[in-house]
Amino acid sequence: TSGKGGVGKSSVTANLAVGLAELGLKVGVLDADIYGFSIPRMLGITHDPQSIDGMIVPPIGTAGVKVISIGMFVPEGQPIIWRGPMLHRALQQFLADVFWGDLDVLLIDMPPGTGDVAISIAQLLPNSEILIVTTPQIAAAEVAERSGSIATQTRQRVIGVVENMAYLVQPDGSKMEIFGAGGGATVSAHLSALLGHEVPLMAQVPLDISLRVGGDTGVPVASKSGPASQSGAAVELQALASKLAAHSRGLAGRPLGVAPVQR
Repeated sequence: TSGKGGVGKSSVTANLAVGLAELGLKVGVLDADIYGFSIPRMLGITHDPQSIDGMIVPPIGTAGVKVISIGMFVPEGQPIIWRGPMLHRALQQFLADVFWGDLDVLLIDMPPGTGDVAISIAQLLPNSEILIVTTPQIAAAEVAERSGSIATQTRQRVIGVVENMAYLVQPDGSKMEIFGAGGGATVSAHLSALLGHEVPLMAQVPLDISLRVGGDTGVPVASKSGPASQSGAAVELQALASKLAAHSRGLAGRPLGVAPVQR
């Protein structure tokens, strides 16, 4: 999530999904950005969801990631013009009526801000965790910080910060900080102090043409089988996926290794 638009939430979501899937996890992505959906293209979705016994079967995208988005249910180019209650009902249906199967991770690509969708997700998934995406620009970081501070009211946990568009690598190897510096570290420090636990800066993703190309072609740059898997952005996003894959989670849906004993 982030308070601001255009900071790369969808790009981070798509690349994290592929990175986690290639680490052996079963991953789903819920595109909660109802007005500005872009996840289907970024994850190479080419067919519509199917319906079986009243359940929606989500399409499978790159690396076997299951995806659901409102963009799969409206004609191309048609805008979504909904008020809050309809947004809530759509999210409720995506969570309850979609056959996700036994997932290890469900990533939710959020719209900007702390409005209806953020409130609905907090109500529907009270144990969900928040990953903040920002750019280095202080003006963007200040807005992103607000989307993390929502956790003080929703009782969700903020697990980290991702600084996107952190720098542009020059031919001589130096880094040009086009959008300034320090935004991610500032959000991390302020939220750590506000929330009373460490909110680490987990990644600094550079500006990278291959990241944009991967999103347009449906093969996220973080895919190790993709053409740009060794680029700077790919390496940073793969490392972020590894950190999150090792993140502790609850026991729901996990095999416990318990077997009956015959006496």
